[in-house]
Amino acid sequence: MKVHFNKKNLIEISEQLKRGQFDPNVLEAALQIKYIVGQINTIIHAWGILVSLSYILSPEEKIEYVSLGAGNTGKKFDLKTTKRVAEFKFITWRGGPESIRQNSLFKDFFNLVENGGNLEKYLYVIGIEHPSRFFNSSRDLKSVLSKDRALSASFFEKYQDKYITVNEYFSDFQNSVRIVDLQTIVPEFSKLTKS
Repeated sequence: MKVHFNKKNLIEISEQLKRGQFDPNVLEAALQIKYIVGQINTIIHAWGILVSLSYILSPEEKIEYVSLGAGNTGKKFDLKTTKRVAEFKFITWRGGPESIRQNSLFKDFFNLVENGGNLEKYLYVIGIEHPSRFFNSSRDLKSVLSKDRALSASFFEKYQDKYITVNEYFSDFQNSVRIVDLQTIVPEFSKLTKS
């Protein structure tokens, strides 16, 4: 649809829009699509957890809460049961620096280590290659924590300069958290391209 508004008054613009068969419902539909697309991370997070539950929980395990929203929902973890606490990362790793994804992954690992209590701790991911490479990297922790003031303050208050790199911290706590590739246990994820 070609519409030219240069040097036109309101009546001329209205007539031109009618002639061009401009449908105002298109704008409403586009706004609805934009809203839905904007919620895609929440949808993936919620459905990813729900699909995973029957494959990860043991028969006697009871859910205390499950946080289905992506991001900050006010809960400490994505999942807390009578047996475990867990975080889920449905990240599509692309290779390259991916610092924002790495920062988020470290935050979840740190949260599980520091706040998981005596429960079993799980970090569920899609593909193990990139998380493993990151956790064993010499990336500077100041860089990883730089965008999250509260996390940075908490980390450095507790550890000061004991840990400089990601792999130093991970090395001391890797046995505290089980990092599990959902592609190996949930059929719906096994169909995804391996990272």
